[in-house]
Formats: sequence, structure tokens, C-alpha cells
Amino acid sequence: MYLADRSAPAPEGAKTAPDRGPVRAPAVASTVLALGAVSMITDISSEMVTAVLPLYLIAGLGLSPLGFGALDGVYNGVSALVQLTGGHLADRVRNHKLIAGIGYGLSALCKPLLLFAHSLGPISVILTLERTGKGLRTAPRDALISLSTPPELQGRAFGVHRAMDTTGALLGPLAAFLILSLTVDGYDAVFGVSACVAVLGVVVLMLFVPSGVDPVPTPPAASAKATPAKATAATARDADRPAPVRLRDALGLLRLPRLRNLAICAVLLGLTTVSDAFVYLLLQRRTGIGDQWFPLMPLGTAAVFLLLAVPAGALADRIGRRTVFLTGHALLLAGYALLLWAPAWPALAFLVLALHGMFYAATDGVLPAAVAATVPGELRATGMALVGTGQALARFGCSLAFGAAWTLWGTGPALAAAAAGLLCCAAVAGFVLRPSAPQDTR
Repeated sequence: MYLADRSAPAPEGAKTAPDRGPVRAPAVASTVLALGAVSMITDISSEMVTAVLPLYLIAGLGLSPLGFGALDGVYNGVSALVQLTGGHLADRVRNHKLIAGIGYGLSALCKPLLLFAHSLGPISVILTLERTGKGLRTAPRDALISLSTPPELQGRAFGVHRAMDTTGALLGPLAAFLILSLTVDGYDAVFGVSACVAVLGVVVLMLFVPSGVDPVPTPPAASAKATPAKATAATARDADRPAPVRLRDALGLLRLPRLRNLAICAVLLGLTTVSDAFVYLLLQRRTGIGDQWFPLMPLGTAAVFLLLAVPAGALADRIGRRTVFLTGHALLLAGYALLLWAPAWPALAFLVLALHGMFYAATDGVLPAAVAATVPGELRATGMALVGTGQALARFGCSLAFGAAWTLWGTGPALAAAAAGLLCCAAVAGFVLRPSAPQDTR
């Protein structure tokens, strides 16, 4: 079992110039760049809201921390579950752009509604709808990226997309900070600007992203010769209308050994991946960083992620996605170890945030690139949704378990248990994803 084949066929879109051999297609397709721009713009909008939402709900509306924790769980859980629906619908209607556009449009529609919601009930409904939009768009978007990219460049393509997406994650909180500091009615201004930016993202999607429908294979030439002309024309028309994707086909993907192994490993490693918020809280307790600096911690992770996403994706294409993916979890384990046992050096915060960002650079784009190599084109979005949903739900379960362990035993034992679990699960994943033959190194 391996994450991607070492050798891959030449890109379909490669052209041959006379007397000069094949002309290689660009390393990153224009579709990938357009989707990266859409994600960057949308992430600016989303992170503007995310940056101020805890303060707005707790300080502005008087919501308790326990209530916010429950709301945050629903906020993230809905997105994970809806991924399956978005992936299956995109494959069923054979229009990934349409389903992704509905997801982006739904999220954009919810942003201005925050201006009129001033109690927990309406806000919960709006945030649930916003996460529904995110869940709908994730798998079709990733399927568009993979279907527009040659197999040997999948890691680089996802790395470019994740780097552009992370740029939005960096700019969003900074934009929210500037708006709050310059306006009187700051929260409403943030929500209003966020809505305008989200609409811009939908416009870019509609104008610059092609539908990306997978080409339909043509019938064999032999059967065409043996068939009368009228029957051949009917066969060609039938071939142009491929059979619809059924729910049974989607569930049957788990019978593919490579995809099943990827899904198992994503879930196992997700069960030991402590959420970002807990990592930042642990780091603050360990180093004594002041409250005023706490909001900048996610920016440290995002900055490292941004710098390394493309190199990590390109490295995965060269030396193997399995190697880079497992190395990313080893880096996360090193971050846990520093939080547990390292002295409170001034540089500890920088080291942990750097390792945290390197973990995301080595895993966030590499996993969908690996999934793309295991799933047929007509079920690409569904396969990505299966693995993504399993991983997201596992991480949500880890957050609940870690929070309970923190409450019962304290931070040290809780993090030690997570580190031990990550070490064991990484060993299992290394075995499950091992090369199936001596020549397979990926």
C-alpha cells in the first residue's frame, strides 16, 4: 500500500511541437490558481468573523464559555458531516463547480445576516448554515483541483492552493483588527465588510473557474467496427451520457484497499491530533505569554504553513506522499514533546508554532493529493469527502476527549496521553501505508 505511484503517465494536456518534442503543461493549472484566489478571498471573509466571534458572543452577548464550546462543536461538526453530501452531489450531477458555487454562495449569504442576529438562537442557525456551505464546497473544490492537474503534480497543486488559502487566513484577522480599531460600531462593520468580501469570492468563482467535468471515455474501436452506422451513433450518444453515480457506488469506494487504508490512517491520526485552540492555550500556560499576544499565535502557525505548503507538496510528489505525510505527524509529535518537557525558553513559542505550521504544510495538502491517486475521476469528490469527513470527526472526538482529560487529570497527563497515542497511531499508519512491493517507494 502506498500513497501515490512513483511513475505517472504524461499529462493528457501535453502538446507536441514539431522537431522539439513534447511541450510540458504548466506546473500549476489555471483552475488551481483561480480556486486558490477564491479560497483566499473567502478565507479573508471567514477569518474576519472567526477572529471576533468569541469576543462578540462572550463579552458582547454574555454567552458563557461552556455555551461557546458547545456552539463551536456544532459549528465544526456540521461542516464535517455535510462534506459527504457535497461530494456525492458533485459526482452525481457531474458538475463540481455548481455544488462548490452553492456552498460558497450559502456561506456568503449568511455573513450579512449576522448584522440582524443579537441572540444565541438566531446566531446558532446562521453559523450552522455557514458551516453547511463550507461542507458543501470542500470536496467539489478539491476534486476540481485534482481533475485539472496531472497525477505527478498533485502535491504541488494542493500545496499552491493551501498556500493561497492560508494567505487569506493571515489577512482576515488583521483586517478585523484594523476595522475594530478604526470604527465605532466595530462588530457590525466587521460583519458587513466580511459579507462584501465573501460575495467577491463567489463572483471570482463564477467568472474564472471552469466546470471541470471529467471527460467521458470513448467506446472501443473494435465494437464500433462491428456495429452498423446507426447503432454506432446511438452507442456514441449513450457514451456521452454516462450512468449516474448512485449512493451504492459511493459506499463501494471503501472496498478499494488503498482508499480504505488511507481513510483508516486519517481517522487514527485524527484521533490523536489536538485542536489548534488547545495547542495555543497549552503554549500560553507553558511560556506565560500575555493575553494581549494570544490572538497572534494562529498567525505564527499560518505564516509557517504559507511558506512551506508549496515546497512540501512538491517534495511529496518527488520522494513520496507517504513519507511526507508521516513526517508531518512526527513534527507534530516533536511539538507535543517540547510542550511537555522543554524548559520555558524564550524561543519555545517560536519552535512550537514553527513545528505546528510544518505539520500542516506536510499533511493538509498531501492527504487529498494521495486520495486523488486512489479514486476514479467520476467519484473523485465522493472519495475525498469520505476521507475528509472521517478525519474531521476524529479530530472533533480528540478535542472532546482532550478537554475531558484536561479537566480530570490536568494538562500534563492529557498531553502525554495524546503524544503516546500519536506515536502508536503513526506506527500503525506507517505499517498500513507501507509500499506494497519493493520498487514502490511512495
